[in-house]
Amino acid sequence: MKRFLDGYQRFRANGWPVQRKAFESLAEDGQSPKALVVACVDSRVDPAMIFDAAPGELLTVRNVANLVPPYAPDAAYHSTSAALEFGVRVLEVPHIMVLGHGLCGGVQALLAGAPHSTHEFVAAWMSIAGSARVCALREPSPEKRQQCCEQEVIKVSLVNLMTFPWIAERVAAGKVQLHGAWFDIRTGELMTLLPDGSFSSPG
Repeated sequence: MKRFLDGYQRFRANGWPVQRKAFESLAEDGQSPKALVVACVDSRVDPAMIFDAAPGELLTVRNVANLVPPYAPDAAYHSTSAALEFGVRVLEVPHIMVLGHGLCGGVQALLAGAPHSTHEFVAAWMSIAGSARVCALREPSPEKRQQCCEQEVIKVSLVNLMTFPWIAERVAAGKVQLHGAWFDIRTGELMTLLPDGSFSSPG
């Protein structure tokens, strides 16, 4: 922990003075993020860094393989769905982005089978994206299967977002826009999902 506490001391000495007014404003006025990003827990993929976002600009939801489960209001625990409800119904974010990435371990587990040590939660969680696996297995090489599956998982999450009635209603009314993006951690390139289902580097 010393490494991180030392990092905090550097932030307090150097970062906080620069950001102080922004944080004070956020504390006084509350947050009004411009977008909600569903991203992976992978430590190599930080949405705020990728989009050069300031504090308060992004509401970030992170889980294994940036998955959105289908709408299922019941007595179980639903952290991703709860975050979506907060972002959409309380903070009224105008944009929701699903951000996938290259070399995703969750997707690798979906394709090759989850390690035995992750069978309690990860395997069941990744089953949400079973259709992405079926599509990706048509690809000829392991590398293409991995990337295809990563991008198909993004599409699965976007489809599942529309099963939430209060998201679908806002999309239909033009109050919320849905977006998909894929980040290559090897090259730093971001690709966005186009209406035809392909991914391309933005403008």
